[in-house]
Amino acid sequence: MTVDVEKELAELKAKVDEMGPAKVNKLSMIVLAGDLDKLIAAMIIATGAAAMGMKVVQFFTFWGTAALRDSKKNVGGKDLMSTMFGWMLPKGRNKVTLSQMHMGGMGTAMLKDLMKKKNAPSLDQLFEIAEMTGVEIKVCEMSMDLMGFKREELIEYPHMDYCGVATFLAEAQESSVQLIIS
Repeated sequence: MTVDVEKELAELKAKVDEMGPAKVNKLSMIVLAGDLDKLIAAMIIATGAAAMGMKVVQFFTFWGTAALRDSKKNVGGKDLMSTMFGWMLPKGRNKVTLSQMHMGGMGTAMLKDLMKKKNAPSLDQLFEIAEMTGVEIKVCEMSMDLMGFKREELIEYPHMDYCGVATFLAEAQESSVQLIIS
């Protein structure tokens, strides 16, 4: 029985090529939601993955982008639609509410109080931990444009960049874990 080594190597190479690029120890996460409970979950998962040594890239899009607004910044020069979105959407992560059981603000206040009593990190603290652990935030430029947000009105975050979906997909393609928070 003769073994054709070259043929077997070619078949093996074809199988490896079909598998695509090697996966990196990285979490790529789409943060679509802008609700308090979902943002907390996104940040807990991100900081947990970073603590485990994973590279973490979050792609904030649509309603998630409102959480990145800085409540202290006012930016002018917006058209009517952009101004209206600015009024209707929360101005920063401390203005977001629960996705369910908000109850006119009572549910949100109750959750924040419970988190404090149980020594769970607040959303602000989770963003600080994310910053310290190198969690990257990519902000969807198309979402910002649609909602009328300008770069000047977003938070200061050292690992934040602005990009389109193709950039995020390139990150996600090589990631060992991909998630969406919606």
